[in-house]
Amino acid sequence: MGRVDIGTAPDSWGVWFADDPRQTPWTQFLDEVAEAGYTRIELGPYGYLPTDPVRLKDELDQRGLTMTAGTTFEQLHRPDGWEATWRDVAKTAELTAAMGAKHLVVMPSMWRGDNGKIVEERLDHEGQARHGLAVTELGRRLAEEFGLLTQYHPHADGHVDTQDTVERFLEETDSDFVNLCLDTGHISYCGGDNLELIRKYPDRIGYVHLKQVDPKILAEVEAEGLSMDEAVRRGVMCEPPNGVPELPPVLDALAALDADVFAIVEQDMYPCAPDVPLPIAARTLAYLTASGGASSR
Repeated sequence: MGRVDIGTAPDSWGVWFADDPRQTPWTQFLDEVAEAGYTRIELGPYGYLPTDPVRLKDELDQRGLTMTAGTTFEQLHRPDGWEATWRDVAKTAELTAAMGAKHLVVMPSMWRGDNGKIVEERLDHEGQARHGLAVTELGRRLAEEFGLLTQYHPHADGHVDTQDTVERFLEETDSDFVNLCLDTGHISYCGGDNLELIRKYPDRIGYVHLKQVDPKILAEVEAEGLSMDEAVRRGVMCEPPNGVPELPPVLDALAALDADVFAIVEQDMYPCAPDVPLPIAARTLAYLTASGGASSR
C-alpha cells in the first residue's frame, strides 16, 4: 500500500496569473493555506509567489509549509516551440528545485481560445508522436539539469485532453522521463475515466490534482460550445463532494498503488472574491481526510 499526501495550490485561491488585481494576494494565500490545515503547496504561476528562493523558503518555513511541485506550460507540438518552452520551463524548474520539490507539472498548449473559437488544429497521430518525443526530451533535460520528475497534466481545451489523447500520449512518451499528473477534474470534464487510467497505467501515475466537475454546468457549457475558461467562470469546478468523479474511490485506488503520491487540491475558481477560498479549502481537506485514506501531514 502506498501513501496519499494531500496538499493545495494557488489555483484553489483563484490564482491563474503572476499578477492580477482580482487575485488573492500571495501573503493571504500562504496564511490561509496554513490556517486551513494544509502543509503542502504548489508553486503556481511563476512570479505569483516570491521568485527569490531564500525569501520564498523563509516565507514557507514561517508557516510550516513545503512545496511539492512547480507548474508550467509547454508548446512543443510546434516546430519552433522548443526555445520558448525551455525559457519558461527552466526558470520555473530552477525555483522548484531550490525549494526541495521533486516534481514539475507540465501542461499542454490550448487548441481552443477563451472565446470558444478553435485557434489551432488538433494533433493527428503523427503530430502526437512528434509531440511525445519532444516532451520526453524535455523530461530528460529537466531530470538531468534540475533533478525533477516531469508529470504531464492533461488539460481541457488542450492538445492532451480526452481519454484517447491521454492514452496516446502515454504510449508516445518514455516513462523514465515523463509520467502523468492525473487531474481528476480535467479528465472528467473531457469525458474520461480516472479509475480506468489508474487501473491501466498504475506505473505512470506520478502525481495527482484533485478536483470535481459540476455535471449540470458542464452539460450547459458543452451545449453552447464554450471554452474551459468560461466554464470555470460559471463554476464548473465545484467543491467536493458536489460533483464528479467521486473522490473516495479515486483515493482508495491511489492508496492501493505501490507508491507514495502527492494529491493536490486544485479547484479552479478564477476569478473569485477574496473571502471565498478559505472556508472551501478547510471543508475540502476535512472531507478528503475523513476516511483515513489520505494524509495532510
